[in-house]
Amino acid sequence: MIQKTASLVLAGETVSQFAPIMYMLGFGLLATIPVLFLSKLLSPRRRYNPVKFLPMECGQMPSGEGRAHFMMQYYSYILMFVVFDVLSLFLYAWGASLFSISRSATLPIIGFLAIMFSAMAYALYLSGRKGIW
Repeated sequence: MIQKTASLVLAGETVSQFAPIMYMLGFGLLATIPVLFLSKLLSPRRRYNPVKFLPMECGQMPSGEGRAHFMMQYYSYILMFVVFDVLSLFLYAWGASLFSISRSATLPIIGFLAIMFSAMAYALYLSGRKGIW
């Protein structure tokens, strides 16, 4: 008779696997404090220079209006890129582990795809509307 033994993953084993990441996080947090202190200590003191606070364009005095109208012509394409970028990131991770996960993990990815494709359809709808530009 073959006996199956259940392998239990203890919480301590999982935490010990993340110990190098926690060490790096702690080192990063501890290293920022002296650097911030040194930058405050070594930075020049505030001296008021009225020329420094004037608006300049490449060292020249500004000419013309300061604000410009930007066309939102490519907004929908940028939105489609962001949606496709996030979609491809999660689909790659899901596809790489497709054979090692259970079939019940398919339902959440279908919901995710529905949300992402609805956002993509909205971006395509916006790209067809020329009146909003």
